[in-house]
This record gives sequence, structure tokens and C-alpha cells, in this order.
Amino acid sequence: MDTFYTADEKYLQAIEELNYGELPKALNLFNAILSIDPEYARAYHHLGCLYQDHFKNYQTAGYYFKKCIDLDPAFPDAYFHYLRLLVVLKMHQPICSVSEKALLVPGVCKADIYEVLGNYAEERQDFDEAKAQYHNAALATANQTEHSNLQEHIKRISAKQEAKKTMIYAYQV
Repeated sequence: MDTFYTADEKYLQAIEELNYGELPKALNLFNAILSIDPEYARAYHHLGCLYQDHFKNYQTAGYYFKKCIDLDPAFPDAYFHYLRLLVVLKMHQPICSVSEKALLVPGVCKADIYEVLGNYAEERQDFDEAKAQYHNAALATANQTEHSNLQEHIKRISAKQEAKKTMIYAYQV
């Protein structure tokens, strides 16, 4: 017999199952939540995370993240995961629009968003943009460890920029 009656109670149980590593139970609970309340945005978020990280089903994960953001644009956790997925899929246009929205939502970790944008720019070998995004991330973080990691990213980008410079050889006669 199911002892959890409300969507909120099922949500808390699903989170607990995730913490214990019980993915199938959590998946069933999140789907049960959506059968009770099809507009429960947080369930969509967690389903997106499960499909992205555990099942590597990016299309389904994207659907769930987008649905979460459409239902609750003020839910901060969805933006980082959705943006990370868009970077994996190299979807430039949605990356720009989602990151702009994310930076306006209270509770979103701006340092994380800027770091993902820096990673995306680095993958495209747009090192000036990558350096600017990592710099923005460093300015947005208050954590010393994260700040040090971001400074390492900036140093790595500077080294890549140096390596990319063309060599000019002078011939002497």
C-alpha cells in the first residue's frame, strides 16, 4: 500500500531514494508525482538529471529540463543542468538564450553559469571569450577553492593563446 499521498511527500521520498542510490525507485516515484500533478516542475528537473547523467538519453533529458523551466522559470537548479546539456549537444542558439535567462533568476549560481559558458567557448577555441567567461565566474564566486580553480582555467587559456600564436622566424644572411 502506498503511504505517500501528496506529490510533495512522494517528492521527498524520491529524493531520499536518490540519496540511497535507488534510481529505479526514484524514477518510479518521480513518474508517480507527474501522474498526480503534471505541473510539478521539480519532478521534471530530477527526471532530466536522471536521463542526462545516468541513462545518457539527452533528447529526453532536454525535454524534461525545458518542461521544468517552462512550468517554473524561477526554479534555479534547472538552468545549470539544462545549460550543461545544451553545451554537450553544441546547441549555440539555445545556449545563449538559456544562459541569459539563467543569469536573471535569483538563486542561480552565476559562477557555475559563467564557467559552463567558458567551457563552451574553450571547446570552440574562442579563447578570448573563454577567458572573459572564466573571469566573470571568478568574480562571481565567494569560494576560495572555486576561485583558485577558475584562475587555473584562465592560466590554461593564456597558455593556449600563446601556443596558438604564429612563429615568425628571422633569417640572417
